[in-house]
Amino acid sequence: MGILALSADERVRDVRVSKDTLTVDLMDGRTISVPLVWYPRLLSGTPKQRSNWKVCAAGYGIHWPDLDEDLSTEGLLRGAPAPEGSAHRLTNRSKRRPKARRA
Repeated sequence: MGILALSADERVRDVRVSKDTLTVDLMDGRTISVPLVWYPRLLSGTPKQRSNWKVCAAGYGIHWPDLDEDLSTEGLLRGAPAPEGSAHRLTNRSKRRPKARRA
């Protein structure tokens, strides 16, 4: 008995971002859901910024122009969060206070 191998189509069909989850629907019917905390730029964005996404990379990527964030379906399928250093840099940047200007 042979096994029927279905062709996987990992291109992006739809993207949804809730307050704590990124959900990506693929053309082949699969859905990927990952914690939003994995992507600090998305996490720190407003709902309006997170809803402004575009398919890129011939359908295999997602770009958020307002947040300068790019993700690939390959990385999402691998379960690859953003590098730890990028989350650390964003956290530290948000904690910094502007220095008072001297007259």
